[in-house]
Amino acid sequence: MFDAVAEILFRHDPTGLDFGFNADEYEPEAETILPRLRDCRSADDVERIVREELRRWFDEETAAGPRIGEIAGEIWGIYETRRKNDG
Repeated sequence: MFDAVAEILFRHDPTGLDFGFNADEYEPEAETILPRLRDCRSADDVERIVREELRRWFDEETAAGPRIGEIAGEIWGIYETRRKNDG
């Protein structure tokens, strides 16, 4: 799950930090997002958390980015699939 969240963040690159060689750039953010997912009941909850963490790690402009909803939707989809498979 960690790798999937970090990859989603890197692929969408909400801060413009992708220099083509730093695929681990969003690992700290993934670490702080993951434990908070257990309290989520929807993609909207995930979006709120992603925005809060991006604000904490970066700034308000990054947290307000237009693709955060898409990032949250992907994370929610993976989380829901994993949760259902784990029973």
